[in-house]
Amino acid sequence: MVRDTEEMQCVLQHGAPDEGEGSPFSLPARREELQGAACPLLQPPSMASPMRNLLTDLDRYVQSFRVFLERSTEHQSMQGFVERHLPDVIASIGNGKSTINVLSIGGGAGEMDLQILSKIRARYPGATINNDVIEPSADQISKYKERVAQASNLENIKFAWHKETADEYESRMNAEKKTKKWDFIHMIQMLYYVKDIPATVRYFHSLLESQGKLLIILVSGKSGWETLWKKYASSFPLEDLCCYVSSGDLPRMLDSAGLKYQLYELPSHLDITSCFTEGDKDGELLLDFLTETLDFTKTAPPELKRQVMEELRKPGCSEIRDGKVFFNNSQGVIVVEP
Repeated sequence: MVRDTEEMQCVLQHGAPDEGEGSPFSLPARREELQGAACPLLQPPSMASPMRNLLTDLDRYVQSFRVFLERSTEHQSMQGFVERHLPDVIASIGNGKSTINVLSIGGGAGEMDLQILSKIRARYPGATINNDVIEPSADQISKYKERVAQASNLENIKFAWHKETADEYESRMNAEKKTKKWDFIHMIQMLYYVKDIPATVRYFHSLLESQGKLLIILVSGKSGWETLWKKYASSFPLEDLCCYVSSGDLPRMLDSAGLKYQLYELPSHLDITSCFTEGDKDGELLLDFLTETLDFTKTAPPELKRQVMEELRKPGCSEIRDGKVFFNNSQGVIVVEP
């Protein structure tokens, strides 16, 4: 499941606000309701299992994520979206404004953030852009700052980093009785890590300015993630740290809320050939990432490991070309109107 791109980077959320009476997001109100019969609330393995969730070791999580980025076309696919479609998405967010406020939820190391900001700056060359980043990993924030320091053409862009989860940001704003509005909010590969997906989307959608846009990127409901996780998630150690959700799960929620949105599919693949080479360190890290399991190769029961490895080769997950195994890593993009 976890299909992260640097942008969602381990946004571990613990708890979410209660649903308000009559809220357009009150149904489906919980993760299990959102996921429905096709994606039931997935129970972790028994307490006796040695399997642990990958997020219990953030260093290995970041390691596995970086191998994932190296072996996948994920960022290239997102870059294609930024080039082809983002200019239209942001075409009116800053009309008549001298300052544009952007909120990045799970900004990671900033790769995609800077590309998004370059398009906003190109569209509104005279405006000041305030870019606030919510990111719980100190290591990722450090790399983000390095990237900004080395970049050119960032004039008129001001950065602020907040080492916190999306949930902690919301709690802080509520405690400070603040309701800052944003012209553009993006949540890239991070909704897997929230307890209550509708409540999280509802909260950040409520922070949009009248012409603002909310951009959400998740794994596609037509991807290999969907096949793998719908079949085996109940065997993976979620430990209440994450859940499986895809772009195919969001329309029902957004429709029930009466929100307008556009959907885009981004083809992408991940070379998982190394996963089938015994003892290959990168292959083991990729298996950890694919299963959200710490040291999957060493801790998974032999039968589960056999089944997962077999599944990963099947057409529902991957295609085999020139002796290599390419996992279907397609993404779904949802642009929500204010």
